[in-house]
Amino acid sequence: MSKMKWFKGLFGASDDPHGSYGSSSENDAYRLPNIFEDRKRHDDYYGGSSKGNEELDRAIALSLSEEDSRHKTTEGDSQTKSDEELARALQASWESDGRPREPFDFGLFSPFFNGFSPSAPQVSTSRPQPVCAGCNEPLGTGRFLSCMGAQWHPRCFRCTACNEPITDHEFSVQGEEPYHKRCYKELFHPKCEVCHNFIPTNGAGLIEYRSHPFWQLKYCPAHEYDRTPRCGSCDRIQPRDQTYVDLDDGRKLCLECLDSVIMDTKECQPLYYNVLKFYKHLGMNIEQEIPMLLVERQALNAARDGESHGHRHTPETRGLCLSEEQIITSVYRKPSKSRGNKPFMVRTESQKLVRHCEVTAILVLYGLPRLLTGSILAHELMHAWLRLDGGFPHLEPEVEEGICQVMAHMWLHAQSGFSGSSSSSDVKTGNQVDQLRLGEFFRHQIAHDPSPVYGGGFRAAQVAVGRYGLPQTLEHMKMTGAFPL
Repeated sequence: MSKMKWFKGLFGASDDPHGSYGSSSENDAYRLPNIFEDRKRHDDYYGGSSKGNEELDRAIALSLSEEDSRHKTTEGDSQTKSDEELARALQASWESDGRPREPFDFGLFSPFFNGFSPSAPQVSTSRPQPVCAGCNEPLGTGRFLSCMGAQWHPRCFRCTACNEPITDHEFSVQGEEPYHKRCYKELFHPKCEVCHNFIPTNGAGLIEYRSHPFWQLKYCPAHEYDRTPRCGSCDRIQPRDQTYVDLDDGRKLCLECLDSVIMDTKECQPLYYNVLKFYKHLGMNIEQEIPMLLVERQALNAARDGESHGHRHTPETRGLCLSEEQIITSVYRKPSKSRGNKPFMVRTESQKLVRHCEVTAILVLYGLPRLLTGSILAHELMHAWLRLDGGFPHLEPEVEEGICQVMAHMWLHAQSGFSGSSSSSDVKTGNQVDQLRLGEFFRHQIAHDPSPVYGGGFRAAQVAVGRYGLPQTLEHMKMTGAFPL
């Protein structure tokens, strides 16, 4: 049924004889039926007829129900459309902000909750959330650090050394790892190996230090001129936590060199015979018996000054091939220890050296380690071999000193494969590792000597011997007085 039915029931067709709806007379106006004049209609309207009343009630109820249903549907569609517009506005706002946010979850208290579903709609962002480089967890909201090309929670940016958070405004980086400045300094700032303090910076703010070319000891530049002692044999500078031994001529002796030091003539004899065997093995036998003496520095310098044609190309003389007759004071007894400022006091005796051949004696400075003493003997014996051979012309200092340095270098190289034994009568090895390092240092000194006579002469002689061999090089020197090219 429709609304028109109850309209029809209310305004039914008229039986009035005085006029009707749709009269042909144009002058007659339409008149509503008078229910008060018509008893039947009066009863229909006021309930006189039960059937008409029921029909009217049903029509009114159905019409009201349909109207209410349409109203609810329209209102629901409008609310849904409004909710969707609000969600799109919130999402656009978050994407334009760029800050990481967790998606909203209102649960049962969501403004979008309509009573039919317990879950609220989720709004997802299109960009991935940044994570902490330390813990790999999302940064979320709040404070964070941006450094070293990454982002960190403040608690996760930690020092690699102490594992404590870095809260200072400045920090240090080593190998892409962060450090507190104090931890970095303790680990990586170079320390002086003499005074064991941090090496200070210079006026430009740079760390400036000195380093030994062989031993690689790093130390403060101030120790170059503050009279810090050096070993007279290996040139190592004395650390503050060690004590070098004093010799009576003012030299210092480190503990490594002291371990194999040769202090008197008698103690040096086995080493002297070892070097003579080395020459014999090379086919350069020295048949004459040449005295060998260990002497003090003053006696060595005096003997050098007494030589009429001696070479003086080094600030300190450690060995001498003596050709003149002289009175020499030699160290004949090993020094004994004392409790004074000088732990070693040498005992000497004087003797006159008489010349029996072209060479009077071989003199070597006392108080040197075994390998250095042996290399000096090898050098001086080459001078003796050249003079005793008699076939060599006058050689320039660069040629003669150069070939002598080659012999010293060769002897040291031969000793590098030596296996010491406490029962050996001609060797004092000390600590084998330390002795091998000392031998490398003495070879390094010979090879990198900056002097034109000893250093330049050695390098030229080394090239000739390496190219032509020792016998052919010596033969060429005998004929020309120079090294073969």
